Amino acid sequence: MKVKELIELLKLHDPEDEVIMSKDSEGNYFSPLSDIELVIYVPDSTWSGSTYVREITESMKKQGFTEEDDLYHDDDGVNAIVFYPTN
Repeated sequence: MKVKELIELLKLHDPEDEVIMSKDSEGNYFSPLSDIELVIYVPDSTWSGSTYVREITESMKKQGFTEEDDLYHDDDGVNAIVFYPTN
């Protein structure tokens, strides 16, 4: 799903609703949304892949990250948003 599709889908719902995520693909466990991260996603297959930092934030610089850390510069990566569950 692309961000624009998610935005359109979310517009159909109450903006005060909580975001709850399934913790596995079978829907056995659930968790509230804790955080999101802008990343570069590099697929290994049609069902999984790796993520890389899209840009080093000021907060990350304070933690010791530099521009060389985890940045991905090849052509097979795509900009993506990762949703992280609370648990």
